Amino acid sequence: MVDPSLIAFSLPKETTLEQYVRYRDYINTEFPTRCDAINRMTDHYEDRILTAPASSTDHYHNTFPGGYLDHVLRVVEYTELTYKMWKHVGMDLSNFSLEEMRFSALFHDLGKLGLPGDNGEVYQPNTSEWHVKNMGKIYNVNPDVPFALAQDNSLYILQHFGIQMTQVEFYAIRVHDGPYDDANKAYWINNGLPMKFRNNLPFILHQADSMAARWEFERWAKASGKFKYYQATDLRGQ
Repeated sequence: MVDPSLIAFSLPKETTLEQYVRYRDYINTEFPTRCDAINRMTDHYEDRILTAPASSTDHYHNTFPGGYLDHVLRVVEYTELTYKMWKHVGMDLSNFSLEEMRFSALFHDLGKLGLPGDNGEVYQPNTSEWHVKNMGKIYNVNPDVPFALAQDNSLYILQHFGIQMTQVEFYAIRVHDGPYDDANKAYWINNGLPMKFRNNLPFILHQADSMAARWEFERWAKASGKFKYYQATDLRGQ
């Protein structure tokens, strides 16, 4: 277990439990034809959902027990907000459903929970106090879990539990990290017209996920005092 005194920001356990109730309610409300299979998967991963971080290093985002759950719920919220903004400016949102959008948002980082079965978690508490204090490396990656990109693990886990995905959901989850991930460049950086995305969900999910991660970073930065905020000098009229 991670020493709580070494974590600059975390949420009370009571908050995480409340979020978990919201998470389960959301599954039963938003995915009526798939909720049985999703609930079986959630039962299997319950302990990890309640304790997993969203990343390994404190200045990334949500590097604390329960950080994963807090992050995915925020991405769901920000996806709704981003959708409304895209609708407001007149973007085409006709070729994906709200259920597809919500499914992709809730499970975009599912792979960070690790593989099914015992000892399959991705993140393990770092036992080196020096690395925790000096590098912010709160967690290590489990060496017994074969390497895979989180989004690929997400897709594997969903199919492992027999949860059907549409092609729209598959693509949105697969490419949600955007063009900054080298593994996604073939999807995002393509000038050939027939190869462009057929709908705007990947853009919406990537935007919401990036905003959530940045919001979580700023929350950590303010709590830790390890990052200074600089205001740009106003040079107008000079």
